[in-house]
Amino acid sequence: MRYAMGVEYDGSEFKGWQQLGESGRPSVQASLQQALSSVADSPIKVMCAGRTDAGVHGHCQVVHFDTDVVRNLRGWTLGTTTRLPPAIAVRWCQPVADDFHARFSARARRYRYRLLNRQVRPALNRQSLSWERRPLDAALMHAAAQALLGENDFSAFRSVNCEALHARRELQAISVTRDGEVLEVCVQANAFLHHMVRNIVGSLILVGCGDKPVSWLGELLAGKDRTVAGPTAPPQGLVFVGPLYPDNWQLPAEVTL
Repeated sequence: MRYAMGVEYDGSEFKGWQQLGESGRPSVQASLQQALSSVADSPIKVMCAGRTDAGVHGHCQVVHFDTDVVRNLRGWTLGTTTRLPPAIAVRWCQPVADDFHARFSARARRYRYRLLNRQVRPALNRQSLSWERRPLDAALMHAAAQALLGENDFSAFRSVNCEALHARRELQAISVTRDGEVLEVCVQANAFLHHMVRNIVGSLILVGCGDKPVSWLGELLAGKDRTVAGPTAPPQGLVFVGPLYPDNWQLPAEVTL
């Protein structure tokens, strides 16, 4: 039987989804597999919709796994959660067809980056907020970001450690909004490159504070040169909101197109 599972996690305690952590810190994947294997009383491996880096959070990461072990859905959901560290929880679990794949069946992925924009660093919610002391113009940042829409070569926003075979991605939506002192950047694409969202945000910040013109994002995209783009924004402001799948998989609404 193949199961799909929705998982949320606070990434600040882990060295990413997959990598082993410094000083023995586990990965999110290793912690989830250990808990699932305990429920099943047999080894279980999971495949995720999209790997996240150290310090990056997951709102509804989707994974799938295969097992011959029979457990009810409450057992998979609550039984696994009770065996997980407090920073990880299983939100839901349901059976899926054998040809469902958490990564390859997804048609889009969404990220949200939240940034506190004031002179003083955050004390509350500091694990899930980035910080910029310089005043930022969200409207200018939003206008600049629209140059990235469509299918493009995103080499200018790609990490040097990116393992993707090519840099072409379809950016389907991007917005920058402000709610009081907090700026929020929401991005949706068919797939993302390593550090792509954080590199886009780092460049948008330079537009928002007036160091670069609105046209600069389009110039960066066309130039395909990572060395002239903005710095990589810190990880703690980034949340993997989750993937999106066609409705034929009958998954929960939050991950369905």
